[in-house]
Amino acid sequence: MGKVSRSGYYKWLNHQESENEKLNHHISKKLEVLHEEHPDMGYRRLNDKLRHDDKIVVNDKRILRICRRQQIKSNLKYRYDGCTRPSRNPYFIAGNVLNRDFRAEHLNEKWVTDVTEFKYGISFDHIHKLYLSAILDLCDRRAVAFVLSDHNNNQLVFDTFDAAVAANPDAHPILHSDRGFQYTSRAFHQKLEKAGMIQSMSRVAHCTDNGPMEGFWGILKREKYYGKKFHTRDELVQAITEYMDYYTNKRPQRCLGVLTPMEFHKKQLLVA
Repeated sequence: MGKVSRSGYYKWLNHQESENEKLNHHISKKLEVLHEEHPDMGYRRLNDKLRHDDKIVVNDKRILRICRRQQIKSNLKYRYDGCTRPSRNPYFIAGNVLNRDFRAEHLNEKWVTDVTEFKYGISFDHIHKLYLSAILDLCDRRAVAFVLSDHNNNQLVFDTFDAAVAANPDAHPILHSDRGFQYTSRAFHQKLEKAGMIQSMSRVAHCTDNGPMEGFWGILKREKYYGKKFHTRDELVQAITEYMDYYTNKRPQRCLGVLTPMEFHKKQLLVA
């Protein structure tokens, strides 16, 4: 065994935790609990969660050091593959009015929309598909409306749009989408004109033109879908519905000042 001086031994024996060490110990315990509940969270999101829920304000580097020491690491990210079916005979192709300007100062200024696909079943021979259509507000990143369906058709997109308009009858935003067959149809274009909205579309093979929507699908699937098995439709519907509520009301975002979409939404209403 190595030799330790008498003074060194008593210094170690009588050592008292500094305030900094106490805080690190407290943060470590919080991070372990959060990681158990949300294994998908990386150190930045863990820090946001601590700031939002526990009012613990420290920098990202400190959280990263503690995570490394505790061997806390986010689950792997998965690539998002869309399910857009381009129209063979589009009635209307809008220009890219949004032009990747994803900033919105006001509610109902800019909306983005898309459809994504999920699968469930008891075996590879019995796989079924479920489709989710959603519209996001770029100001508060809140889902203005979302609809689940067994079919990726016009009705799915129309129902989503109608729900968004019903909830926001005075809204006249830019509505951006890709060039999927539903969005280039005559009926959808007429719906937008009637609602007084400006239609905007991504360019061909430019998924980043609808970056926030693609990003949202990736977040949802990474946190609630990938790595999990859903045997029944009800299980999958419940998981998606619960996640949409969690995302809106309980998931703080750094781009919103470490507020949840609903908290930021209410804040915007106060200053409107």
